[in-house]
Amino acid sequence: MANDNDLAPAREGKTTQTPKRLLFSILIPVYNEQAYLNRIVETVVAAPLPEGLDRELILVDDCSSDATPKVIQELTTKYPGLVRAFRQPKNQGKGAAIRRAILEMKGDYAIFQDADLEYNPMEYSLILAPLLDGRADVVYGSRFASRETRKILQYHHKLGNLALTHLSNFTTGLDLTDMETCYKAFRADVLKSIPLRSNRFGIEPEITAKIAKRGLTVYEVPISYNGRRYSEGKKIGWKDGVSAIRVILKYWFYDDSFYDGDAGSESSQRLEFSRNFMKTFVKRIAPWLGARTMEIYAGMGALSRFLPQKERLTLTESDERRLAFLRGSYDGNAVVEVQKLDLINNETTLSESECGTFDSIVCLNRAGELPPNVGGALDVLRQYLKPNGKLIFTALAATGRNRKKRGGDEPRVFTRKELVEILEDADFVIERVEPFASIQGLFQRRDPNKTPSLCGFKLFDFLVSKTKGLDKILRPVRYIVVASPRNQANKHNA
Repeated sequence: MANDNDLAPAREGKTTQTPKRLLFSILIPVYNEQAYLNRIVETVVAAPLPEGLDRELILVDDCSSDATPKVIQELTTKYPGLVRAFRQPKNQGKGAAIRRAILEMKGDYAIFQDADLEYNPMEYSLILAPLLDGRADVVYGSRFASRETRKILQYHHKLGNLALTHLSNFTTGLDLTDMETCYKAFRADVLKSIPLRSNRFGIEPEITAKIAKRGLTVYEVPISYNGRRYSEGKKIGWKDGVSAIRVILKYWFYDDSFYDGDAGSESSQRLEFSRNFMKTFVKRIAPWLGARTMEIYAGMGALSRFLPQKERLTLTESDERRLAFLRGSYDGNAVVEVQKLDLINNETTLSESECGTFDSIVCLNRAGELPPNVGGALDVLRQYLKPNGKLIFTALAATGRNRKKRGGDEPRVFTRKELVEILEDADFVIERVEPFASIQGLFQRRDPNKTPSLCGFKLFDFLVSKTKGLDKILRPVRYIVVASPRNQANKHNA
């Protein structure tokens, strides 16, 4: 496990610094595993890791009723600092134990590890390789992918796994060979940003669905598997298979891929953050997107993954946590860069040489988060645009009802007239102000704090790309605004 010396600068007298060592968190949910726990921990501790990587073991005892707590105590005494243990107040299931382990982990990378001998920790390096070289956000270890040798499994158990995998693939669009595998490895920032709700074995299809909806890069590597019998302590059964089907179908409909607290996220309480909404928005603004595009308030990347990557795509945020997530997501990408831009405090890591270099600046549904002095923020953005560059954003439309009710932390709303006045005062020329995705108004509850129905989510997601004509009929919910900096040429045209 990493210690202070591993991360400290080089000693005096040396001209170089010790490279920062990364930490690998091994998350082990435990329930009545007195017979196997000691051996699996010994194997995990002895497993070879790639150079520069340390490990920590997070044991979460799911309120075991046998001698497991005693074994855990002995292991934490034997491996102080390396093995960290926590106990659930009551038995809740594998998913709940994994959630607890994620809260307690400190690593840069993480993997799920069952507390038995079915999966071989000696294969960690194989699984970690796509993560460490920047190819993947998530890696699945497949028991069914091609390999030289394999242990013959119980046929009906394998058939059930394959059926669930195929159903999951149908709903997610992924092409996995083993969705139910225990071995799932992650970048830690990715894992911590995914809300997990399932308490039992439903965590496997749930996290798979959310990985797919987030558009994360997934790799799969073949692993060995030493399946054990029910007489040896295997706990998953046919009821968990039925539950897995329910979870697969639930998260096919239910878009719950980001925590609700993440602004700009695909919150389950915000219809506008459906994937088709993002795709439709990008399609509508495509004529104004240039070779060099900047997205402001990129959040956790809900829109970013749909923006075209041409000569340069610059993603900006003000929040350090989101910046770290975006940097990890696009590490090694030669076209995408991530920079800090805080329009409220006027702080940025963009260089002065980038002023006047962007063909387009995009902001989706975050205009309400601009500082009170909106004109000042627009002045900052204008300096980064080329003379004929385009500022493209959506703004929530003001209606009589939401203008009266919104206040405090509620998103800011605008009338068409207000948008025109604000942009003209900031020396922009208005090129387009048009309603967008007004069909959302048909799915909104009178109480904005109430979550729309699951069918409402899916129906909106299906219809948003097909109902452009209704924008001229329905009351607007938001506007797409396109404007360019006023210069001598377009002053004359205006």
